Amino acid sequence: MFVTNPFAQIDLVSSTVLQAWLVLMVLLVIAGTVADVIHKKSAKYFFQLEEEQKRLAKREVPSGERVSLAVKTVTNEVLTSSEFENPKRRASHLLTMYGFVLLAIATAVLVFVYPDAKEGTPAIWPIVWHVGAIMLAIGTLWFWFFIRVDVFSEGNNPIDFKQRDIFVVALMAMAIFGLIWSFLQSSSPGFWSDLFFVLFIAAATFLFSTILWSKFAHMFFKPAAAYQKKLAWADGSREKLPDIPDLSSPETHEKYPDIPKYLGKNPPYMGLGIKREPPNHY
Repeated sequence: MFVTNPFAQIDLVSSTVLQAWLVLMVLLVIAGTVADVIHKKSAKYFFQLEEEQKRLAKREVPSGERVSLAVKTVTNEVLTSSEFENPKRRASHLLTMYGFVLLAIATAVLVFVYPDAKEGTPAIWPIVWHVGAIMLAIGTLWFWFFIRVDVFSEGNNPIDFKQRDIFVVALMAMAIFGLIWSFLQSSSPGFWSDLFFVLFIAAATFLFSTILWSKFAHMFFKPAAAYQKKLAWADGSREKLPDIPDLSSPETHEKYPDIPKYLGKNPPYMGLGIKREPPNHY
């Protein structure tokens, strides 16, 4: 199973049809992302925000510092997802992200490079495909049943499905159906393997054709938003947020007399209240 190219053993459709389907999925991703940008006016928002930051900026960020911020964005927010301070959420996100990337790359290689090579496919690519599917299944199942805010924090039913869940449910279904199909294809090909192949294709098509209504496009916007946020703090515009004053300074006490009255002349830093306890109050 793990070293067998499942796409090379399909009797339902030809390799040409599979290749055409994969090209269609790429076109759906492009069209869905463009439609999402137009519908949500994301590009307009980013341009307006950039102009507002320039107006409020207190310093000009040199090009070298901009490159450094871009590199930090790629390494932190994209490659390692360090913005997730919850280690479970971060691990689930990384499993899902890298699992999807491995599955997508391996699918393209197996479908286009080795479409009919039942025995000649290098073992590494089927292994990458299966490892990616397993990582994607673990990451999405972990998130769906144990990490989702409305389940973990609010105690809602874990199988309650809403529009916002399209992205993760489609990813979960694609990974699970793909693994079951591959297992059946290698052990006992026939009706059941064909059925789960159809379910795998249906789940993938659903994933790539519902971008306008799901969170798929946020994968492309997230790095841009993270970089813009870093730039806002570097140039002093601070996303229109006020400076945090020194609570022990006489100037702050004169401006805010309630501070020394209720907290003393040298109040301790109490941190963000939201981080003091986990949000599970159901």
